[in-house]
Amino acid sequence: MLIKDWMATSILTVDINTSVMRATRTMKENSIRRLPVLSHGKLVGVVTDRDLKEASPSSTSEMDIHEMYYLLSEMKIKDVMTDTCISLKENDTLEKAALIMLAAKISGIMVLDDSDSLVGLLSETDILRGFIHATGIEDGAHQFVIDVPDAAGSTTKVIDIIRKQNGRILSVLTSYADTQRGQKRVSIRFNLDKGNIKKLKQKISAIKEYYLVHHGKDELKDLPKKKK
Repeated sequence: MLIKDWMATSILTVDINTSVMRATRTMKENSIRRLPVLSHGKLVGVVTDRDLKEASPSSTSEMDIHEMYYLLSEMKIKDVMTDTCISLKENDTLEKAALIMLAAKISGIMVLDDSDSLVGLLSETDILRGFIHATGIEDGAHQFVIDVPDAAGSTTKVIDIIRKQNGRILSVLTSYADTQRGQKRVSIRFNLDKGNIKKLKQKISAIKEYYLVHHGKDELKDLPKKKK
C-alpha cells in the first residue's frame, strides 16, 4: 500500500514568519495538532500544539493579558518550530511509515514528491484506514488463523481448499513471530456464500502438521463508540 493513496492532500500550512498567535488560532479552529512550516514553498519544519503551548506564557504568569497577546503576536513560528521534520516520499509504503512513526513515537509524517515539495500529510489514522481496508474486515469476512509448515506451497494449499468450497479470498497475512520454529502463522479472511464452514474447518484440520488456531467472524454491528 502506497502513502499517496491514503495521505491527506488538503493540508493547512504556515510560513516561518507566521505569528504564534495566528498559528494557535488556526489549529484550534480546524481541530488539528500539527502544522507543516514552509519557507519559500519548501518544507522546513513542523509546529505542534505542544510546541505552541510550551511557547505561551503560563496562566500563573505575572504578565497581564495585553502583554501576553503582544508577546504571542510578535513571536514567530520559526522561533518555536521543530526543524528536524520527519518526511517520506509519496511512493513509499504505509508499512514503512508505520515503522518510522512507531520508532520515533510520532503521530504524523509529512509527505513530499520527487522535487521535495510538500504534497500531503500522513497520520496514524490514515495508516489504520489502510490496514482495515487491506484486511477485508468491513466485508463481513470469516477469518482462519492457521499454523502451517514454513515451506513453499503451504499457504496455497489452504487457499485452494477455501476456494473449492466457494470461498472468496479477501486477504492473506503471514507472521513468523507468533509460532514455533519451522512454522508460520497465516491469517486468511474470506467470504463464504454457499460453502459449509464446518466442512471447511474439518478439511483444514485434517491436514498433517496444520493447526487451526482460530476461526471467527467479527461482529460489526453496534460497535463501541466514544462518548461525546
